[in-house]
Amino acid sequence: MFQDAFCIVCGDTTTLSSNRLCEVCFRKRVNLSKMPKVIQQFRCPKCECYEIRGRWSKMEHETLADLRIRDNLEVDDRADDVNVDFALQVIDDRTNRVHLDVSGTIDNFFFEDSYEVLIQTSNAICTPCTRKDGAYFEAIVQLRSAGRKLSEIELRELRVTLDEMLGGMEADPMFFITKEGIVTGGWDLQLGSKSMARSWGRILTKKFGGTIKETSTVVGMRDGIEITRLTVSYRKPAYAVGDVVKLNNDLWLIDSWQKDGPIIRRLKFFQRSGATWRDMEKARIICSTSEQHIVDIMNRDSSAAEVMSPQDYTMTTVALPYDDDIKSTKLRIGYIDDVWLALPGFTPEDAI
Repeated sequence: MFQDAFCIVCGDTTTLSSNRLCEVCFRKRVNLSKMPKVIQQFRCPKCECYEIRGRWSKMEHETLADLRIRDNLEVDDRADDVNVDFALQVIDDRTNRVHLDVSGTIDNFFFEDSYEVLIQTSNAICTPCTRKDGAYFEAIVQLRSAGRKLSEIELRELRVTLDEMLGGMEADPMFFITKEGIVTGGWDLQLGSKSMARSWGRILTKKFGGTIKETSTVVGMRDGIEITRLTVSYRKPAYAVGDVVKLNNDLWLIDSWQKDGPIIRRLKFFQRSGATWRDMEKARIICSTSEQHIVDIMNRDSSAAEVMSPQDYTMTTVALPYDDDIKSTKLRIGYIDDVWLALPGFTPEDAI
């Protein structure tokens, strides 16, 4: 690298490194990599999670070994074209052996290192299991309804959304349920994570409407920082999407949910409007979705259709809704003010 130069240690004039060392002297002073002979790791005997960079997670042996190598292998900052290969040998439940080969170049000198590393596993109770055993919880979720008691069917519908949320997201060891059960007027749950409670609350309001109220309570101090517990109170509306309600002496269909209240559509003609939760306190349910029926159209013309009454199976005539699809062979009807009415918003998927 240097013309008419020599090694500053032994005087050799062969190929020199950037700091004027011959290859022999350079290799005596430089190591491509360093790796400990033993790596100690911790595994929770209760949930089989491994401690990884301060957190706990389940992981396969190969993936875990790769992670331990990345955390413990030190490579010279000047190295180029570094290649790392390893083979894992499982000795027993607590001991694995890793055969590791590392190669690369430093100042155009090729280096190659080989290691045999033992990964030894010791028991340690993880933070989530410690908290579960100690009945720890960070948040309380209260499921209620506006002005009435939730039915068992409603409670099941609300509760299953939590299982669906947990099943559809990346596993988090802090997302656990400490305690749950029926209380007067609803259902209470103690959860291990505040973010778990908030995420579930957003899902509930999106699917069922209603309101969320959050309150925080100081329950202690740790290292001078206040420890708080979150209470998320979800209040489900007394009505659901598809219900017919009477508001200001007009009949409306609950169409969808928004943050400040439902979107409602008028039964008589096409009109969609937003209503606040306070507005809906004056609403009265006239025909819930459970009281509505999907029936076959026997005959139809441009304005009406003949269908079979679900009550006594006699033929009855109903006026077609304003959004009627002439190709549809079915209608959704409800018994309102002593007569059968065809309801707007029916789609072929509703008949499935």
